[in-house]
Amino acid sequence: MKVTLIYPGIGGKGFASLGQGMDSGWIGHGLAILAPCARQVGATVDLIDLRALPGWDAFRAEVERRRPDVVGVSMMSPDYNPAMQSLAIVREVDPNIRTCVGGPHPTICPGEVQDSPLVDHVFIGEAEVSFPEALRRMMLGEAVAKIVPPIAPDLDAIPFADRSLFLSEWRRWGYGLESPETPFVEELPPPFVTVIAGRGCMYNCSYCQPAERYIFGRTVRRRSVANVIAELQQLQSEHRFRSFLFHDDCLTEDREWVVDFCRAYREAGFRQPFFCQSRADIIVKHEDMVALMAQAGLRGYLIGFESGSDRVLRFIRKGTKVWQNLKAAEICRKYGIAIWANYMLGIPTETQEEMRQTIRMLRRIDPDYYSPAFYTPHPGSDLYAYCEEHGLSLITSHDSYRRNPTEVKIKGHDPAFLQWALAESQRRTLANRVRRRAAYLWRRYAHP
Repeated sequence: MKVTLIYPGIGGKGFASLGQGMDSGWIGHGLAILAPCARQVGATVDLIDLRALPGWDAFRAEVERRRPDVVGVSMMSPDYNPAMQSLAIVREVDPNIRTCVGGPHPTICPGEVQDSPLVDHVFIGEAEVSFPEALRRMMLGEAVAKIVPPIAPDLDAIPFADRSLFLSEWRRWGYGLESPETPFVEELPPPFVTVIAGRGCMYNCSYCQPAERYIFGRTVRRRSVANVIAELQQLQSEHRFRSFLFHDDCLTEDREWVVDFCRAYREAGFRQPFFCQSRADIIVKHEDMVALMAQAGLRGYLIGFESGSDRVLRFIRKGTKVWQNLKAAEICRKYGIAIWANYMLGIPTETQEEMRQTIRMLRRIDPDYYSPAFYTPHPGSDLYAYCEEHGLSLITSHDSYRRNPTEVKIKGHDPAFLQWALAESQRRTLANRVRRRAAYLWRRYAHP
């Protein structure tokens, strides 16, 4: 059985965008793991990545050339339109191709896809077990339900992500970087890779939950340290990687796992720098863990500071306070850890003065990297339901579910003020600009 997986993530930079940062230069771990799982039941698997193609005519030509028996499309909410357009073209090329969709959006909003004549099967939640089993049944001529429920896999038992699924396809379309994935910060040199150690998040932020629990369940499941080290050893053998990113929602929530990993990482001979996501309250509470991670190779945290207002932080159920945001930044500077600052503007009920508080907080934090967003109501979250209940949402297309700060997503905020706040939030003080310039010159000329 021939299976073609489709990655439709062109909502960010569009077609022919390979190598252009995170959204156009990183693999899709879901499909990269699903491919070897499907091969275990005898399927042959390839990939069409829309980011690699010049346009829809090229996609049609690829489907006509490959003539798969089954296509599987991974769909996040911003990918809905290109995903459905892909399925429409597949239907036109050959109505007998079985079409399967899975991923976050079909899991959270199954009714939006299950009634479409373009979709034969909807896979809910994790599909590393259910998708291969469905393929096996198809090969035997047995019936497969329209809605396929999830089966949570043993994370240590499933195959490692097959990066060649993406990399070999990218190279066919002109990807010339030697790095398996595109580096995104100067602290992480190529060859660069991303790794996922676990699934789920224990926190209850209203802009995210309970949507994530629909996908991964109510508990956090994490691969064993030995399993992650084994994958890194394989990546070292295949790609000689020089840096990596943990793509977990919050790697540091499990202190014991992190401590064990840092020791095992060093004992295995690794010295490559890495980034991961964390939270301000965890950093403040576990400074000794931060120091241990820095010794092991941590060079940066991605931190969701979100707001400089304690009232707003309570409203979104973040579970942190502004003083913790500021203290976490101090600790990061103490150990030479770069700060990738995630924050939002235009949150429901947020006032202009509270946005100014966020700006003032960021001036004090002085992050190495700014990652702003205009609040976007994502389906399945409690804050999305709040926006629907109060008639706040301005989203009229799935394309607008991207967390980009280019359009106002809800009512009640002045677009001109939001644009001013966006620019002002990224303007460093004179003292910080001087300090950063001096640090750059020291790195550049004191250590030739």
